[in-house]
Amino acid sequence: MQTKYSIVKQAIKSKILDGTFQPHQKISSESELMKQFSVSRHTVRLAIGELVNQGWLYREQGAGTFCADRSNEDQTKIVKDQKNIAIITTYISDYIFPSIIRGAESYLSQNGYHVSLFSTNNDHDNERRFLEKILTQHFDGVIVEPTKSAISNPNINYYLNLERQNIPYIMINAYYDELEPLSITLNDEQGGYLQTEHLIDLGHTNIVGFFKNDDGQGSKRMKGYLKAHRKHGLSINPNNIVLYKTEEKYQKPQDELEKILNLPEQERPTGLVCYNDELAIALLDVIRNKGVAVPEELSMIGFDDSFLAEVSEVKLTSVKHPQSEMGEAAAQMILNMVKDNNGVSKKSKEPIESIVFEPELVLRNSTAAPKRK
Repeated sequence: MQTKYSIVKQAIKSKILDGTFQPHQKISSESELMKQFSVSRHTVRLAIGELVNQGWLYREQGAGTFCADRSNEDQTKIVKDQKNIAIITTYISDYIFPSIIRGAESYLSQNGYHVSLFSTNNDHDNERRFLEKILTQHFDGVIVEPTKSAISNPNINYYLNLERQNIPYIMINAYYDELEPLSITLNDEQGGYLQTEHLIDLGHTNIVGFFKNDDGQGSKRMKGYLKAHRKHGLSINPNNIVLYKTEEKYQKPQDELEKILNLPEQERPTGLVCYNDELAIALLDVIRNKGVAVPEELSMIGFDDSFLAEVSEVKLTSVKHPQSEMGEAAAQMILNMVKDNNGVSKKSKEPIESIVFEPELVLRNSTAAPKRK
């Protein structure tokens, strides 16, 4: 459990790192901090004293306590040959993330860079902690997979502070729209369109879609689902769209599918569009328990063409994700930005631009024409 003074200390430090307190700006008074954190003056003075000793703050007699300018101090601490890149992803060891990370790590290590990996578990508080660590440990560049990219992010100031400190960063899989960063993504909207149109082309008209809606990928894949219906003149049943958040991914989709499969046979969908392969495999458990045959009674299609697409007895039709290619492209891009920062790149070099991979459909045996219309 954190002590009271360490909570106060970390809160002040966080405000420095997210740019709330700028160099030479006066911080909150002792009385204000006492009121804010409901602590004693002794606790506040202890926290401030440590930050002064560590070079984060300085005092001026009779004027107050100010944020120190650490830029010159930081530069003197940087080892000349230091070559470090940070990679922040939502997950490290799960699903497609090891392939993405291997692609980036391999290229970076070949070019003499040490890689530090951070996993947010798709949690904003974890993202904030890792950004604070990066801002204090002198990384040359950062590759970031955004956390819950479809909703407002409380850590935007940390990215702005990366920019102020001239630390290049790029985003993969998705991006925070307000920052307009360089990014490497898959055309998720087109991927969702391909999923849905494939089922429509097979003759399915009653298609349910499951989409995670706190990540940008899910919102765009749902948009593709809707576009395919509209292009082919199919009405969309609002009940056929199931949305869920990260925290609900292990329960809500399964519960909703069970309700759907309990409908009278003529009302049940014959096609199932899944946010990703991981979800498709989880939903297969529900389908098996209900005794529904795939693809004879229900066609289903995944996304990412991960290793999971072939581990089950039902081999999943899926949309291909570039995985290791995306990781390598991210590594190349961040190193080009680092070189630009260091004045190494040639002046005639073309400007660095965002990359969008186009999706491809990989056909297996989880989809077929419906037996009933």
